[in-house]
Amino acid sequence: MKKIELDVDFIGGQGSLTIEEEKALSDFFRQRKLQQFKSVSSTKKFRPAKRSKSIA
Repeated sequence: MKKIELDVDFIGGQGSLTIEEEKALSDFFRQRKLQQFKSVSSTKKFRPAKRSKSIA
């Protein structure tokens, strides 16, 4: 089996991102995080943790 090594420090070309590209990526990840939070919070029911009885 051939081992493939990836250079994960760069996405796309070797040049730096423009301010518009940085803002677009930031907005994308912010929206994605909000969508994940909303989907988890709407489907997950909150139950308080059960307290264990301590033996003293």
